[in-house]
Amino acid sequence: MSFTYDDVGATRDEGPCPPGFRPLHVRARLGEGEVVFRRAVEAVFAWEMHRALGIGFEASTERAEPGTDVTVTLAGMIKAPCRVVWTLEEHRRAGWAYGTLPGHPESGEEAFVVDRTGDGTVWLTVRSFSRPATWFARAGGPAARGFQHAYARRCGTVLRRMCDEVAED
Repeated sequence: MSFTYDDVGATRDEGPCPPGFRPLHVRARLGEGEVVFRRAVEAVFAWEMHRALGIGFEASTERAEPGTDVTVTLAGMIKAPCRVVWTLEEHRRAGWAYGTLPGHPESGEEAFVVDRTGDGTVWLTVRSFSRPATWFARAGGPAARGFQHAYARRCGTVLRRMCDEVAED
């Protein structure tokens, strides 16, 4: 299966959103320090964060890597197939992105990047660009867009809880 959009990999750069798509950028503070950073990176790469969101989630590999097929199931019935398009593992920054495949209600790409700033603060950034690909996504209008924002904020909340557990140890 091929991707449902042309700008595959565009979330890797902090450039402008591709024409015809809506951008999303949500950033959540996770904590501070190397231990929190390492825990957050592991939870993002090993699918722990996604599985803890309370949605259906299946992946063809144990860790995020380019070419991994992922299916997110929403409301127990809406299947959203994706494929990991890039990964990044640097000293202070790590993450990955997946792009939509045929059958996904939206068309576009979503990235999950953990970074540690110079003062040691650890952040999760969810960046995406999308547009409706199905009649029901178009019919959802602002409610569908609100769901995307809520999903991105929930990623930060869930990951912060995971990091709080290691910070307390």
